[in-house]
Amino acid sequence: MNRTDFSKNLFRLKQIGQKQTILIMIFSAMLMFGQLSAQKAPSKKEILKTLELTNSYFMNKWPDAGKIIVTNIPRPSNIWTRAVYYEGLMALYAIDKQQSFYDYAVQWGEKHQWNLRGEATTRNADNQACGQTYIDLYLIDKKHERIAAIKASIDSMMHTQKIDDWNWIDAIQMAMPIFARLGKLTNDTAYFNRLFAMYNFSKFNHGGNGLYNTKDHLWWRDKDFVPPYKEPNGADCYWSRGNGWVIASLVRTMEFLPKESSQYKSLLKDFKDMANALIPIQRIDGYWNVSLHDSTHFGGKEVSGTALFVYSLAWGINQKQLDKKIFMPIVVKAWNAMAAEVVHPDGKLGYVQGTGKEPKDGQPVNYEHTPDFEDYGLGCFLLAGTEMYKLKR
Repeated sequence: MNRTDFSKNLFRLKQIGQKQTILIMIFSAMLMFGQLSAQKAPSKKEILKTLELTNSYFMNKWPDAGKIIVTNIPRPSNIWTRAVYYEGLMALYAIDKQQSFYDYAVQWGEKHQWNLRGEATTRNADNQACGQTYIDLYLIDKKHERIAAIKASIDSMMHTQKIDDWNWIDAIQMAMPIFARLGKLTNDTAYFNRLFAMYNFSKFNHGGNGLYNTKDHLWWRDKDFVPPYKEPNGADCYWSRGNGWVIASLVRTMEFLPKESSQYKSLLKDFKDMANALIPIQRIDGYWNVSLHDSTHFGGKEVSGTALFVYSLAWGINQKQLDKKIFMPIVVKAWNAMAAEVVHPDGKLGYVQGTGKEPKDGQPVNYEHTPDFEDYGLGCFLLAGTEMYKLKR
């Protein structure tokens, strides 16, 4: 980065808040003067090898895509955790057209008769998450049964005026991209209008004044974490994976929105603001802590949040929405760390936080520990890797 580039970057960042701008100025200056060593971007071959290894581990462990998941209680395998895995698998299939990947996704849908947990009357975003893959598979082979239940579920919501369903930020990722897919599929902008209304209710209304901090450009997970709640160090509680869900949902929604639409432009602004907010809080080793503003509260390497950030930031670079000079070193460092440090020889992923809603949940997080669900962490990792694969070296 030369001095001219540095000056341009500072100008671009002026509108994201004084404190945040200062931190990013320091980061950019360190890059400029070589105090942060830029890492080499991995080759496409290296990335694909890692993705195939980790995915093979899971497919071999779960050959029956419809098998019930048993942790503390039995659950059907079309729940949100498995849905996130299949989002990653479909992204992998898009760059690596192995028939076994496609067949495994189709088997999953067929084993559940393309239905949702809670049936087509459900409004719960966790239950609807499987619909993202159902629709993606329909776009490959237009068999109506693949989308009948998910479309009926979303349409039943559209027939009401209720827009407050997404009262926890994970829900935005689980459901909002479905509305966007249906809107493009049916050429009906009503889906775009509704997703935007529901998103804005979460952003500005839930928790009293909304779950999005317009100053820090990060999200509180739900009403339990809005101020006056604080982390042990006195900072606001911004959960890594929760914020990962939101920024990933913006990516997965914008992909299906008309770029000239007001919804796209508004979501793009939030995406860029969140992306810039992530710069100064990346750990020196490339990861993000589970508590984004409190490194002392269950701090350490964590894959699910980090992978979602890598996926989203790499997408921003690929779409020329984020400055490559600033963000390329960030995603390369994070991906290189994960690829080298969390992948077991057999493809299992370490350092994945188990399910929960805040930093203390799903512990411990270390190399050896297996979380209660292995699927969603892998899904996030596959999403990250596929966007890294698309980067121009």
